[in-house]
Amino acid sequence: HVRQLYALVSETLRYSPVLEKLLAGAALLQAEKKLPPQLAKVRVAGGGPSAAGPGAAGPGSPTFPQVLVYDLLFGKGLKCGGRWKALARRHRARLEAELARLKVQQKVSRNEDLLAPAQAANPGASQVPRYVRVNTLKTCVDDVIDFFKRQGYSYLGKASSVEELRALSGKKFLLDLHLPELLVFPPQTDFHDNLLYTSGHIILQDKASCLPAFLLGPTAGSHVIDACAAPGNKTSHLAAILKNKGQIFAFDVDTKRLATMNTMLMRAGVTGFQLAQQDFLTVDPRDPKYGKVTYILLDPSCSGSGMVNRVPREEAAPRAERLQALAGFQRKVLSHALSFPALQRLVYSTCSLHQEENEDVVHAVLQEQDSAFRYTVLGECGGMQCRVLRGLALTLVPYHRLVNAFPSWPCRGLAAFPGAESCLRASPADTLTHGFFVAVLERHGEGAAAPSSLPAAAEENLQHGEGTKPGAALKKRKRKKQQVK
Repeated sequence: HVRQLYALVSETLRYSPVLEKLLAGAALLQAEKKLPPQLAKVRVAGGGPSAAGPGAAGPGSPTFPQVLVYDLLFGKGLKCGGRWKALARRHRARLEAELARLKVQQKVSRNEDLLAPAQAANPGASQVPRYVRVNTLKTCVDDVIDFFKRQGYSYLGKASSVEELRALSGKKFLLDLHLPELLVFPPQTDFHDNLLYTSGHIILQDKASCLPAFLLGPTAGSHVIDACAAPGNKTSHLAAILKNKGQIFAFDVDTKRLATMNTMLMRAGVTGFQLAQQDFLTVDPRDPKYGKVTYILLDPSCSGSGMVNRVPREEAAPRAERLQALAGFQRKVLSHALSFPALQRLVYSTCSLHQEENEDVVHAVLQEQDSAFRYTVLGECGGMQCRVLRGLALTLVPYHRLVNAFPSWPCRGLAAFPGAESCLRASPADTLTHGFFVAVLERHGEGAAAPSSLPAAAEENLQHGEGTKPGAALKKRKRKKQQVK
């Protein structure tokens, strides 16, 4: 398992300054009398712990206690056994308390945010700008622009190309050329201590991550499902598009992630949402509670290979069996989402670069649906379900098809099947974002809404963002918005 060990050592090294603080704050080395003092100085090389010597780990390698604590708090659970596992678990509460204290001290909620910008970034991340989504539940774009100008930033207006975003430097910023409520700053600009961030007026969210909610574009008053919701940035974006009018059902299986998500949504001023600690696959589409759900955002678990703020790790190049298992789950959950009876529009997205998790999943589900439509369509016959052949009884059976979403977006789906160019892709090189994939499916047939490459809410937002230029006169603003001061 050399690849797994390399990933563990690389991530431990990235978190080394944080781990040193945790070890010192928890006083683990002092508290554990039976721990050999020399062990604290043993550094881990690619083959495991080793004393200094020919071929051993050098001074840049992490120490064994650091690796142990990383795997306990940040990793996938301790892989070791025996005395080391028992030692780590004995001090788990102390280490978790110190980690919580460190997060409170630095005013962050994610482990990643404890890293300094230089540590959090890699060569791919260094070229990705800092994207700031204006939370329109609390403020408006013009007010946020004015606020940053008062802080000494220079506003350059709306970008006209990706190259303009690439050229940003110093204290300059632009309005994004695609998304009307997204401001763009130079890479690694840090706003975690900024008043607008701590008060929920802005959300630090990568541009590609903003695409799913934007392209779903639910109309105000709609019922929406966010199927795999935590950590909640997309959920808060959905609420902003809905203008807090409607209902969002958000699901996730992780209790801690849901608790963090609830705090974030409250800070962002989101109302009209229900969080459920539940596997989306166990949600019954026939439950009357979801009878009015017309929009679903589905961003399932994936390999994460598109996330540029990660150092090389196992997930960046997963084995074939790992990809196969992920794709199987993704096909299953997409098919399940499409079974909700009132569904009109669905967005499927991943932060993966792999065709197996993206185009192949969409193609497989569309083929399954087409097969069912052609041969064994289920219909209603006097209150009883019966099988009818296509063309004999039902000619307007509802089904879903791929929409040519956001035609102006430069990067399209891989040519894996006819029509795959309707999908969207994103990458650091081409769009200056994380690697991402988005597909939009719409209901067609009986009860379907009029098809559109952009939903009504998205088209309205694009038109609203057209004229934002430096020094432009402020538009009329709704009094209910909280003006930033």
